[in-house]
Amino acid sequence: MSSAKPTPRQLWVIGAMLFGLFFGAGNLIFPVFVGQQAGANLPWAMVGFLASGVGLPLLGVAAIGMTGSAGVFELAAKVGRPYAYVFTIALYLCIGPAFALPRLASISYEVGLVRFVAPGSTHWALAAYSVLFFGTAWWFARRPSQIMTYVGKFLTPAFLVTLGVLLAAAVFRPLGGGGAAVAGYQGQPLTTGFTDGYATMDALAALAFGIIVVDAIRGLGVTAPKAVAGATIRAGVLAATLMGVVYVLLALLGKNALGRFGRATNGGPILANVAHAYFGDFGNVLLAIIVVLACLKTAIGLITAFGDTFKALFPRLPYPLLIGVATVVPLVFANVGLDRLLAVSTPALMALYPLAIVLIALALASPWLGESRWLFGTVTLATAGPALLDGLNALPAAWQGGWVGQLLALAAHLPGSAVGLGWCVPAAIGLVVGLGLARHCDA
Repeated sequence: MSSAKPTPRQLWVIGAMLFGLFFGAGNLIFPVFVGQQAGANLPWAMVGFLASGVGLPLLGVAAIGMTGSAGVFELAAKVGRPYAYVFTIALYLCIGPAFALPRLASISYEVGLVRFVAPGSTHWALAAYSVLFFGTAWWFARRPSQIMTYVGKFLTPAFLVTLGVLLAAAVFRPLGGGGAAVAGYQGQPLTTGFTDGYATMDALAALAFGIIVVDAIRGLGVTAPKAVAGATIRAGVLAATLMGVVYVLLALLGKNALGRFGRATNGGPILANVAHAYFGDFGNVLLAIIVVLACLKTAIGLITAFGDTFKALFPRLPYPLLIGVATVVPLVFANVGLDRLLAVSTPALMALYPLAIVLIALALASPWLGESRWLFGTVTLATAGPALLDGLNALPAAWQGGWVGQLLALAAHLPGSAVGLGWCVPAAIGLVVGLGLARHCDA
């Protein structure tokens, strides 16, 4: 068992790889949109957004590293193996073919490339681009052992350089001073920013990407559990720091854009308008490079993670078939449009995120609370119902009639339900009950 440690340069490459895997489509457009919505309340909004968009992913990576788990399935199996199958499959579908992967192609096309397409050809251009985008991601994903080289050494540095040009212009030549807060950011900027951070999907992705980081570290000859855990956390801190800095700058860009442009329905048009305002036609090209690089490197990681995990869950399925599914399905879904994808994915995230949060928290607290199945099961069960209600509450208004409306009327009595945090009090009660059951039943 080797107690060697990665060199600073190796840690940088691993941290850059992790940042690159995290920082995809939503990471570009959501902080920009938060900046525009929060306006004068941006400081508190960013505290909440950074807590869920940066803090939770860091804790997720740390949970994988500290517990020595071989991935999210082993972590979720502390609740029970049937639950581990359901949770793992749901998580990977959400961050893979169902939502996150199609969003990568949709955002990179609508934000970066649509300005170069004739108005009557946008549908066919999106279809052609989706084939090219996912074909390229599939080609890289065929060799999962090379992901640190592809993403950490090449794609992430190129992305940071191009994005840095745009962010430098936004910092040194702001377009305006922003405006008033709107929607939930008027009265509750902290909690609204926290739940809006769910949209990045990074706490879910952390449970998927954590094992990629662990494997990369072990591939360097570091095998002692403490050394692996320490290197994993240091790489996570590096990636989280980069994400936090970029998020703040993107949010400022969105806030200041109100000095020149009107409000938009998502962060994509804001980025496009700002890039063109600073650099003219070259800005269109620069933004296209930024979003394609951002989305491509994350797509490679998600397809690879999907293939690796489902191969472990279902050993009879060949890896090439699995990454083929993770490529073709989002290729089809990407053509339904960005706004539709965002409308459908938000309820799923609101339901799945609380389950991921409590799993991460229990894993990190296991040195003090233990790993009793009674504890993990009780907290998860107490969280699941309210989390599902939070998901139903995020459905479009037209879908909230009948029995759904009756359930939501009951859920409104839970503290925090108005801001998507109705699961917190039940989870806390589940923790107390679970500790009591663990002490009594495991004695």
